[in-house]
Amino acid sequence: LAAATAGCLGYAVHEQKEEKAECISPTDSAAQAVKEKFATYWPRNIMIIFGPPGAGKGTHGPKIEGMLGIPQLSTGDMLRAAVAAKTEVGLKAAAVMKAGGLVSDDIVIGIIRDRIREPDCKFGFILDGFPRTLVQAQELDKMLAEEGACVTKVVELQVPDEVLEERICGRWIHKKSGRSYHVKYAPPKSMKFDKSGNPIPESMKDDETGEPLMQRPDDTSSALVKRLKSYHGETVPIL
Repeated sequence: LAAATAGCLGYAVHEQKEEKAECISPTDSAAQAVKEKFATYWPRNIMIIFGPPGAGKGTHGPKIEGMLGIPQLSTGDMLRAAVAAKTEVGLKAAAVMKAGGLVSDDIVIGIIRDRIREPDCKFGFILDGFPRTLVQAQELDKMLAEEGACVTKVVELQVPDEVLEERICGRWIHKKSGRSYHVKYAPPKSMKFDKSGNPIPESMKDDETGEPLMQRPDDTSSALVKRLKSYHGETVPIL
């Protein structure tokens, strides 16, 4: 009886009322202690996913995120969240964007610094879309060193350029959710074709909401050439 009472659930009767009291079992307590020790003394699992546009970072990133139990951080998402939250760095970014300028590396690094201090990044995180240049990589290393951390894993997704064009130019997205579709590999259920065999834009709708899908302005053959040139010339040297 004494052993049972020391288990996870105990019962007490007071003034003819039965009250249920919860306690933390020794096993749960030990597991929590191990997690805290791991977070304190082991290096955080910090991963960067590299790959040209259309390589599949958005597809494989969430799978790795689920497997490792650490969040995938997109610079675009972090920037929008910081602006919406009106953080100090977010306000700086908002001012630059309102003036039509490009957000500086210092501001992006500041946004990443704020984000990785949140509880869900305690054991690590995955960076997607940053760094893109050697200078950004050096600034990232410097910032992480100040936080007592460093990049522990790098994943590069390699896809031939000729394959990327088909992937990019056939891609459609649902803006609100970020859900991605492809006219060949993952078409929406609503997709219809014209007499030439091309998808009718008005028929491209999200499977879950029925809302219209869109193509990004840079998901074109001409834009892809410039993006690949930038990736091979500025990002690949980091590797």
